[in-house]
Formats: sequence, structure tokens, C-alpha cells
Amino acid sequence: MKPTYPPHAVSRLRSARLLRSTRPFLARGGPKGERCGGCRLILSHCLCTLRPVVHTHAGVCLLMAEHETLKPSNTGWLIADVVPDTMAFGWARTEVDPALLAVLADPQWQPYVVFPGEFVTPERVITELLPATTQPTSATSGAGNKRPLFILLDATWPEARKIFKKSPYLTQFPVLSLLPEQLSRYRLRRSRRDDHLCTSEVAAICLGLAGDHAAAQALEMYLDVFTDHYLRAKQQLKVEWEDELHAKLLDLLASTT
Repeated sequence: MKPTYPPHAVSRLRSARLLRSTRPFLARGGPKGERCGGCRLILSHCLCTLRPVVHTHAGVCLLMAEHETLKPSNTGWLIADVVPDTMAFGWARTEVDPALLAVLADPQWQPYVVFPGEFVTPERVITELLPATTQPTSATSGAGNKRPLFILLDATWPEARKIFKKSPYLTQFPVLSLLPEQLSRYRLRRSRRDDHLCTSEVAAICLGLAGDHAAAQALEMYLDVFTDHYLRAKQQLKVEWEDELHAKLLDLLASTT
């Protein structure tokens, strides 16, 4: 039986975006563009039974460009699938969602703007989390510790640079510059640079830095399987449910339930 989940932050943002549309949005693929409301894939390639949900110490805040929520290939959706403490807000240059400002001011969080350090003044750039946001251990109760909140700019690279430059409310926070050791494996959209990671890959690295290793691993595997289903649907190929890729994710699901 297909599992059901309440709408998460990206799903709700997508619904709000569709309500503002002046004409119906029809994604390509499947009879009359029919897609699963839970995973956005065509019905024959639905991924919902493989969705891992892993509670985390860290949170994720997505600032999403205007059309990102409408793209079936968007991977911010995958983050919200896996990480319950995911928040999502649409970005606009002329106005700021008051709910976003409230999240950024919430004392439980230590926000980090995740962005390449080469484009930022050096005094703002860090490559490791602040000690006050480390994962609580047996040696500390975590009292007084803030939880890391990773602010991810979910957009094309030109759009992300614009969001970063045109969002003055983000200038008060440190910029976390990632130094990934592996090149992007994301195959759904082309990038001019191999070291440009998709949003889901960035989130997995951030979760690992925060000590949320189970969630990081789940998100990496989930992205790989999502990519496989998406490309097979596009190429009109059946899903290989018993291959190694699916077996690994199923083993992870079994270990987390």
C-alpha cells in the first residue's frame, strides 16, 4: 500500500505557487501529464514507498526561486521528504515573508548561509560549524546549544547569486563555504562546472557536518534512486526494483524503522 504523508514545506509552497498561476501548470510526462502528488514522478515510476524520514539535530531553510517548486526535477523537495525540520520560502526581491524573518530570529537556531566562499568577503566565511551548534553528546546535555539551520538558496546559479546579493537580512549570518571532495553526481540538469552541487547534495554535506550522518546517508541514497526513476521515466524504461541501488535504500529503510 502506498504510504501517505502530510504536505511538507516545499509541497505547501508549490500549492501556493499554483494558486497564483494565471493558467494551469502541466508537467511533461505520462498520460495527460499525470504525476504522483507525493513524489512528482509519473505514476508508473512513483517513489513514495521508498521515502526515508530521518529526524535530525539540524534544520534546513530553503529560499526558493520563483519557478523551482514547479520543476519535477527540483531536489529541494527531496530534502523536505527526508528531513522533517525543513522550512521553505519563496524569494522575492521587493518583499520578505514575515514567517522567514521569524524563523531566522528564533533563538533555537543558529543560521548559516551556505554559499561559495570565493564570492564572499573573507571575514564572513567559515568552513566548519560554530562550537555552539555541535550535536549534543553524553558529555553535554546540549543546554544552551543552538541547532544549526542551513539556509540553502534553491535556484539556478545566476538566480542564487542574485538572491545572495539582494537579501540584506542574510548579511548578519556566517557564510558556510563547503569544500566537497566529490564531484556532483546529479544528472537531471546540466551545470557549467562539475563542482556545482545540486541542492540535495549540498544539504547532505551540511547534515554530515552537523553530525546527522544517518540523514545525510539517507538523502544521498534517496537522490540516487530519485534520479534513476526520473531518467527511466523520461526514457520510457521500466524501474529495476530489485537492482543494487534499490536494495541499498531498502536496507537503510529497514534499519531506520
